[in-house]
Amino acid sequence: MSTKKATSALISVFHKDGLEPIVRKFDELGITIYSTGGTEKFIKELGIEVVPVEDVTSYPSILGGRVKTLHPKVFGGILNRQDNENDVNQLKEFDIPQLDIVIVDLYPFEKTVASGASEQDIIEKIDIGGISLIRAAAKNYKDVLCVSSMEDYSDFLEVISKDNGNTTLEDRKQFAAKAFNVSSHYDSAIFNYFNQDEKPVLKISETNGKELRYGENPHQKGYFYGDFEAMFDKLHGKELSYNNLLDVDAAVNLMTEFKGDAPTFAILKHNNACGLAQRDTIHQAYVDALAGDPVSAFGGILISNVEIDKATAEEIHQLFCEVVIAPSYSSDALEILKGKKNRIILVQNDIELPNKQVRTCLNGLLVQEKDNRTDSIEDLQYATEKQPTQSELDDLIFASKLCKHTKSNTIVLAKNKQLCASGTGQTSRVDALNQAIHKANHFNFDLNGAVMASDAFFPFPDCVEISHKNGISSVIQPGGSIKDQLSIDYCNENNVSMVMTGTRHFKH
Repeated sequence: MSTKKATSALISVFHKDGLEPIVRKFDELGITIYSTGGTEKFIKELGIEVVPVEDVTSYPSILGGRVKTLHPKVFGGILNRQDNENDVNQLKEFDIPQLDIVIVDLYPFEKTVASGASEQDIIEKIDIGGISLIRAAAKNYKDVLCVSSMEDYSDFLEVISKDNGNTTLEDRKQFAAKAFNVSSHYDSAIFNYFNQDEKPVLKISETNGKELRYGENPHQKGYFYGDFEAMFDKLHGKELSYNNLLDVDAAVNLMTEFKGDAPTFAILKHNNACGLAQRDTIHQAYVDALAGDPVSAFGGILISNVEIDKATAEEIHQLFCEVVIAPSYSSDALEILKGKKNRIILVQNDIELPNKQVRTCLNGLLVQEKDNRTDSIEDLQYATEKQPTQSELDDLIFASKLCKHTKSNTIVLAKNKQLCASGTGQTSRVDALNQAIHKANHFNFDLNGAVMASDAFFPFPDCVEISHKNGISSVIQPGGSIKDQLSIDYCNENNVSMVMTGTRHFKH
């Protein structure tokens, strides 16, 4: 039967928030309520009649509450098929009450793990009875409606109220789908907690999903799964698009390299930085970042590692940009930036980012650790007779940080902690270098005394030769080619310093 009148309900929840209106509605509709422990006490205190589960099972709650509802008289009442004559007869034979509604709110396992609780406390928050009730009720959705989360209380109250306790098959099936979403997510969280040695098994479960306007292009559907609100406070602007989110991700990852450093500003377009500068003030950092490529900056993503002030906001306001990100804004700056109704303004919160990257590949997935290695002066091997000056060392590390976050093959040219130009996503390293030189010249950068960073080794000395002839004085690269010596020899013969990091930073 598609429509079913509810006459009985089992309620066993951890959180009681929002439960009272449901209990009172049950009482109004004459629905018999069965319950246990703290939930039973909560209902009694409301002055509403409730039948203890122990009265049905003839067993008390045992083992410190670990076993309460795990009994045939409970699960028989949930799993029986009302259109099966044998099932109905067995209910009568064993005096098992039919249960039409099951409301369960699971122990907060994920919150307990996140709180840093002891292992014993975490283990005790692995729900056994609750998860079993959810699965049983959802499986038998033809006869039972399962409410598996307090987040669904308002929807359920609306369903149960609209037709005096009658529920449709469609209602019950929708709640069953939600229930299996809850149970599968819960089990994935438990597995991931126990999977400390990282067996080659992947379980990803995200319950916070949001449909985007579209995907990478208007004819593609797009979704974001994650807790965006935990990472950002959105102060102004339109909804973020799929491409916006990708660019914001690239911007955040790049600026992580400069956390706690002097004021640093970056401008990104299509996941790559087109401007980056570090200065004594954030205003000057923005001005010099914009100078790196004012053409590509149009419609870009802007990010700062310090508060954006009024002077900087006034400069930004002259540029059409999609998103501005900063840890904070002065009140004057915020008012100025809000002057464009669609401009997205984000405050970045300090939260831990995932340590793994996942992407689809062929008929499966690729998973890797995030590239969390940042090149430092302490890592450097001085490959040439001439060593870099302190100023050159600072520029080399600056360029290397940016190189790590630029699409391969890439070459980055920098001077005085400012991006002069980069060659991005080229099939040849020489092409990437030539692209960078062309852009630097186009925007009138003087490359004499600039430095060059490469995301991978030079298989031939052509790149150091081209860069030297265009004024580059120092080079940073991973090294590791069987022909490293050819590049070293050229540098020694032409008074160019070169350091090697030993770490490749491909980004595809």
